[in-house]
Amino acid sequence: MAEAHQAVAFQFTVTPDGVDFRLSREALKHIYLSGINSWKKRLIRIKNGILRGVYPGSPTSWLVVVMATVGSSYCKVDISMGLVCYIQRCLPEGCGPYQTPQTRALLSMVVFSTGVWMTGIFFFRQTLKLLLSYHGWMFEMHGQTSHFTKVWAYLESVRPLLDDAEYYRMETLAKDFQEKTAPRLQKYLVLKSWWATNYVSDWWEEYVYLRSRAPLVVNSNYYVMDFVLIQNTNIQAARLGNIVHAMILYRRKLDREEIKPVMAQGIVPMCSYQMERMFNTTRIPGKESDLLQHLSDSRHVAVYHKGRFFKVWLYEGSQLLKPCDLEMQFQKILDDPSPPQPGEEKLAALTAGGRTEWAQARQAFFSSGKNKAALDAIERAAFFVALDEESPHYDPEDEASLSLYGKALLHGNCYNRWFDKSFTIIAFKNGQLGLNTEHAWADAPIIGHLWEFVLGTDTFHLGYTETGHCLGKPNPMLMAPQRLHWDIPEQCRAIIESSYQVAKALADDVELYCFQFLPFGKGLIKKCRTSPDAFVQIALQLAHFRDRGKFCLTYEASMTRMFREGRTETVRSCTSESTAFVQAMVEGSHMKADLQDLFRKASKKHQNMYRLAMTGCGIDRHLFCLYLVSKYLGVSSPFLAEVLSEPWRLSTSQTAQFQIRMFDPDKYPKHLGAGGGFGPVADDGYGVSYMIAGENTIFFHISSKFSSSETNAQRFGNHIRQALLDIADLFQVLQADS
Repeated sequence: MAEAHQAVAFQFTVTPDGVDFRLSREALKHIYLSGINSWKKRLIRIKNGILRGVYPGSPTSWLVVVMATVGSSYCKVDISMGLVCYIQRCLPEGCGPYQTPQTRALLSMVVFSTGVWMTGIFFFRQTLKLLLSYHGWMFEMHGQTSHFTKVWAYLESVRPLLDDAEYYRMETLAKDFQEKTAPRLQKYLVLKSWWATNYVSDWWEEYVYLRSRAPLVVNSNYYVMDFVLIQNTNIQAARLGNIVHAMILYRRKLDREEIKPVMAQGIVPMCSYQMERMFNTTRIPGKESDLLQHLSDSRHVAVYHKGRFFKVWLYEGSQLLKPCDLEMQFQKILDDPSPPQPGEEKLAALTAGGRTEWAQARQAFFSSGKNKAALDAIERAAFFVALDEESPHYDPEDEASLSLYGKALLHGNCYNRWFDKSFTIIAFKNGQLGLNTEHAWADAPIIGHLWEFVLGTDTFHLGYTETGHCLGKPNPMLMAPQRLHWDIPEQCRAIIESSYQVAKALADDVELYCFQFLPFGKGLIKKCRTSPDAFVQIALQLAHFRDRGKFCLTYEASMTRMFREGRTETVRSCTSESTAFVQAMVEGSHMKADLQDLFRKASKKHQNMYRLAMTGCGIDRHLFCLYLVSKYLGVSSPFLAEVLSEPWRLSTSQTAQFQIRMFDPDKYPKHLGAGGGFGPVADDGYGVSYMIAGENTIFFHISSKFSSSETNAQRFGNHIRQALLDIADLFQVLQADS
C-alpha cells in the first residue's frame, strides 16, 4: 500500500503532547505544482474570455485607434469633432494624475479612442450576427426552394406511407391542430426563444436522453472504430499510451480554446458548445431523470482489466505524462495478477441495466465509505479505459470480422464498459482500439472530431519504435496505478446480476452486420451529378422496399450547429419523389432516361430537405417542443400525440469524416477509420450508419434484432449493395470508370 500513502498530503496522530502532523514534502510539491497548473489554465481562460469579449477587436486594433487620435491631435486635426475637448472638461480637476493639461488631454483622447473602438466592435458584431443568421446561400447555390408551414411539410412527408383514407384523417387532425391548438402553443415557444439560448436543445437532452429509463447499452450508446486497414503497433499498452496522451493534448487545446470551429461547406462556423463536456463528464443515474455531471478538470483515468478497477494518474506534478510513461502504467495493470474482489467483476453491469435500478443501488450501496470513494474515482475520471483480452480486427478476406469488431465495441460482455462515462476507450489485446460513447452530452460528429485528432496525432506526430513501443524512456519512479477497493454486499451483487441479465438479453438480441463496399465511393457518385448522401439515402429506400416490400418512416440525422447550442434535426428521407423512383425501378418497365429523371428529382428533393433541416426549417424538433408545451399546459392534441408515437423503422446516420486535416487522404489512402454504428431504434426496424470514406469506398453498419421475424441485418446489407450497384449502372458510371 505504499502508493496509497504517497497520495496523501499529510497524516496526523494524537499523542500525549498534542497532535503530531507528519507532512509529505513530495505530496505537497505535487499539490503545489497542481495548483500552479490550475492557475495557468484559469489565466488562459481569462485571457481568452477578454479576447472573445472584444472580438473582432484586439489590443493591437485599440492601440491603432489611440495612436490615430493622438497623431491627428498633434497634427492639429480634430477627428473627434469636439468630443475630446468635452471629455477633457468632464474630467475631475485637482491634483493627482490629472494635474497637467497634457495628461488630461492624453487621457481624454484615450477615453474617446476606446469609445470609438468599442462602437466599431458593436456594429461589426451585429453585422456579423446578421450575416451568420442568413442561410439563403445554401439554397442559392442550387436553386430556389418553396415555402410551406411545418405542419403541412409533415403531411407531405407521410403522404407516401398512407392510403387516401388514412391521409385524409391525418390531414383533418393537422388542420384542426393548426387552427385551434398550435397558435397558443407557439406563443410559449416564441417566449422561450427570446429567453433561452436555444429553444430545443435543453428539452431534447432532458426528455430524449436523461429522462429515458431504458438501458444505455444498445438503446443509446454508440461506437466508433479505429483505422482498419493499417496497424501502427500490436502492443496493447503502447497503443493506449499514445492514444491517451493524444487525448489529453486535445483536452488542453480545448481548455485553451485553440480548436478551430468546423465550417459548414467551408463558409460558416458551426457551434462548438457540445465539445465543452467531452472530458470529465459522467451521466449520474436518477430515479426519474439522470444528471450529466461535468467537472472543470480531472487528472486521472479509470481503467478496467480482468474484473479489476484501477486509477491511473495522467500528470506528475504539472507535467503531462509522456506516452512511454503511460505505456508503463498500463503495462503494470496488464501484469497485475491480483483477482477481482467479491462483486467487482460485473460491477459495471449496473450502468448497462435499467436506470432506475442503478439509481436505487447507487443510493443504497455507494453513498458512503470505500464504495463511494471508488465510485467517485470512476465518475470523476477524465474518461474510462477498458483493457480487453480479445483481439478483434478487420480482415477483408473474412466478411464476419468487421461485424464481430463492431459487436465488441457496441456492448462488449456488458460489464467491461462503464456506459455512463462520456466515452470509454476500448483497447484490445492486439493493439486495435475503439470507442463506446454516451449520447446525452453530444452527437457523433463531436466525438468524431476528437477521434480524427487522436488517430492523426498517434500516427503522424507521436509514432513508435521499431519494436512497437512508445518513443522515449519511462520514469520508473512514477506512482503505480491504484487498485480501487469495494465492499459489495450480497444484496448488491444480486442487483448487479439482474442488471447484467437485462443487458445481456439486449446484447444477444442485436444482429450487427458491418461491411466495406468496395466497387466505388464518393468519386464515382459525383459523376451522377448528385450529392453522395442523397445517393446513399435513395439507395437505402430502394433496398428497404426490396427487403420488406413496403416503405417506412425514415430518420436521417442532420446537424443544426449553425445555431448556437444546436444539436440535430430529422431529415425524413422517405419522400414522394424517392418512392416514385423506387417503384419505377422495381417495376422494371421504364426507360433508362425516365429513371434517371426520377432519380434526379428524388435527389434534388433530398438535398433541399437536408438544407432546410440544417437551417432550422425542419419539422420534428419544432413539433417535439410543441408537444412538450402541450403537456406542460395540460392541452390534449391528437395530432401531436400521433406524430410523436410514430416508429422510425429505418433510422440512418452518416458518419462525418475529415473534419480536421491531420493528413492528406490522397497520400495515405489506407488511413481510414470505418466509422461507427448504433443499435436499432425500433424492435422491427433497422439502424444504418454509413461513412463515405474518401473517393473509393463506403463502410456500412447495419443493426436489427434477432427477435424480429421481419428483419435481417445481413439480408438488408446485401440489398443495399445491390441497390448501390443498380443506381450506379443506371448512370453507367461503373462502365465509364472501368
